[in-house]
Amino acid sequence: MPVNICVLAKQVVDPEMPAAAFRIDSDSLQVVTPLNIPPVVNGFDENAVEAALRIKDAQDANITVISSGSTFALDVMKKPLSMGADELVLLQDDAFSNTIDAFLTVQMLAAAVKKLGGFDLIICGRQASDWDNAQVPLGVAETLGVACITLCKKVNVQDNKVIVERLAPDGYDVVEAHLPALVTVSNELGQPRYPTLRGIMAATRKRPTVWTTGDLDLSPDQLEPRITLHDLFIPQSDQECELIEGDDDADSARKLALRLREDRLI
Repeated sequence: MPVNICVLAKQVVDPEMPAAAFRIDSDSLQVVTPLNIPPVVNGFDENAVEAALRIKDAQDANITVISSGSTFALDVMKKPLSMGADELVLLQDDAFSNTIDAFLTVQMLAAAVKKLGGFDLIICGRQASDWDNAQVPLGVAETLGVACITLCKKVNVQDNKVIVERLAPDGYDVVEAHLPALVTVSNELGQPRYPTLRGIMAATRKRPTVWTTGDLDLSPDQLEPRITLHDLFIPQSDQECELIEGDDDADSARKLALRLREDRLI
């Protein structure tokens, strides 16, 4: 029997976007993606796809990538398919636009996993590069009632168990759990593989499965936000720089020390 793997991936604003291009819509309290800078698949989630593909390289496995959001750039979200994933499921609905609310995202993803008919292993990136909350994988594991191992740098499946190398301050720990289970991976896993030309051509022919709230059988309580965002803004920098000069290095140092003492910094 093939190992049934789900990878949870998120479309995010390109973290390499120039600061000058970063904009926030004050009405919707959302980051505005510039038209000339496309979004990307979250970097840690690409590591998760790579971890799944390494398992598939070693044994028979089926990889389904799931992502949730209000809108998607298909060319971007098809990247896991071009890398070698088998299926792509997009949870697309205006109700899914509140990406800061981890509870809502957890309910959507867990419902999608159940609708797919079960799994052996769920692999997630350690966190998303937009909010950096690292809450969703833990919530999905809790909702589905499965073991969760975080911060993995190597993932193997053997004898109905997942065996991982988990990052530790002084190296790594070897941890195992019975399947089904959920693991999160970090960039220490290694560079994700580049899509091949054959993979890119195959991905263009695949159509993702698209589900809305109506397809996931979610109750109104599950769709009720738990977090209210009151404000989102770019911090203003008003720092001033003062140059302290002296007759020589020793005089400059003395004047600097006096100024720091006057400001009660030393």
